[in-house]
Amino acid sequence: MNLQQQYNALETIVVKEIRRFMRIWIQTLLPPAITVALYFVIFGTLIGSRIGEMGGFSYMEYIVPGLIMMSVITNAYSNVVSSFFSTKFQRSVEEMLVSPLPNYIVIWGFVLGGIARGLAVGFIVTLLALFFTHLQVHNLLVTVTIVLLTATLFSLGGFINAMYAGSFDDISIVPTFVLTPLTYLGGVFYSISLLPPFWEGVSRLNPIVYMVNGFRYGILGVSDISLGVAYGMIILFVVIMYAWAHWLLKKGIGIRS
Repeated sequence: MNLQQQYNALETIVVKEIRRFMRIWIQTLLPPAITVALYFVIFGTLIGSRIGEMGGFSYMEYIVPGLIMMSVITNAYSNVVSSFFSTKFQRSVEEMLVSPLPNYIVIWGFVLGGIARGLAVGFIVTLLALFFTHLQVHNLLVTVTIVLLTATLFSLGGFINAMYAGSFDDISIVPTFVLTPLTYLGGVFYSISLLPPFWEGVSRLNPIVYMVNGFRYGILGVSDISLGVAYGMIILFVVIMYAWAHWLLKKGIGIRS
């Protein structure tokens, strides 16, 4: 395939993915917004008023970047894992594999769809946050690049989960038993500097800590993690996950019997 044909194929997959989640926006965009709005009310308004300041900001201001990032992570992941597994289940993925379509076009087509949904939900959550607190942007470049890298990473994670999944039940195992605990322990609701030294060190093994703190720096200008370290860790994870996803698709693991 020449470059123009590859571009057309990529565009087709991405447009299909965006239309897919926009067509059922009541299921894909509305529930995450309602869930995060409840976090704002319960944790930010009711509990936050008793906690006071954290990191030099009100508790509501402090948790907003983490909640935005949490919505981006979960929706980028869930979009790709459900969409690609459905493609496997319907056996339409076999048509892609027997075509001259390069594997990286297939991967990035689904990943870009996941990024689009993650950013869409993140934008909605940001608008909701404005009803509860004042939002500033300390560094726009850091904010944008961190959220894009994070959405990319978890879209790739969703792709890998879908490759291994053998049933619809399998696509919920990782979000339930891995993704959710890592997110809640990733510094969304607290500063890891408040933890004892041992547990602070353990928290640094959690990749979501780097994403939440990098994004919090972009919004508020404060972070428990060095910005350079945060970028380095996120980019490293993206490279590893992409290489893993490409290898799985090349070998046909979970697809070819």
